[in-house]
Amino acid sequence: MKRAVFVIGDSISIQYGPHLQRMLEGFCDYDRKSGEEEALRNLDNPLGANGGDSSMVLAYLQALEAGGRKFDVLMVNCGLHDIKKLSESDSAEQQVPPDRYAANLREIAAIAGRIAKRLVWVNTTPVDFEQHRKRTQQFYRRNEDVLRCNETAEAIMAEHGARVFDLYRFTANVGGELYCDHVHFHERVRELQAAFLAGALIADLQR
Repeated sequence: MKRAVFVIGDSISIQYGPHLQRMLEGFCDYDRKSGEEEALRNLDNPLGANGGDSSMVLAYLQALEAGGRKFDVLMVNCGLHDIKKLSESDSAEQQVPPDRYAANLREIAAIAGRIAKRLVWVNTTPVDFEQHRKRTQQFYRRNEDVLRCNETAEAIMAEHGARVFDLYRFTANVGGELYCDHVHFHERVRELQAAFLAGALIADLQR
């Protein structure tokens, strides 16, 4: 019997999503937060299928719970929008401060425990600060903040018995030219990311 997998994540998940859906065919019924056309108009603006920061993901999951939605697997990611800063200073405040990010993730994991049989957390992907600054100066991201987000997420997901798929480390190990803009990846990288996630999920479900 195929499992129902629901994905909510940032624009990175929108881009690897079609590959992931194809690779899960026959294993899982794939679905995700809707509104892809709206999201693709500007991937930096979290609308439609773009889950946005952890506060937005939490609000969306609260709405799903209120609507009585249930899933076999909930695959979740947020972090890239949380770490946005309006200044390139390392001491500048993040869009979602670390303590609020941790609190949001605990609530996300608690809701997931009520609406899904299994929670899969996908680590936030790497950021190259210089590449990011060259391509956009509307806001800034630092990889040190990504690493802190992932460390926080891994600890909280361990508390809740959730699986963690380390897309950060996998992507960092791909090699070659990764980025097609300030933070998004070339098509070859997206397909590899999907293969990594599909393989990890299928293996986990078949245990």
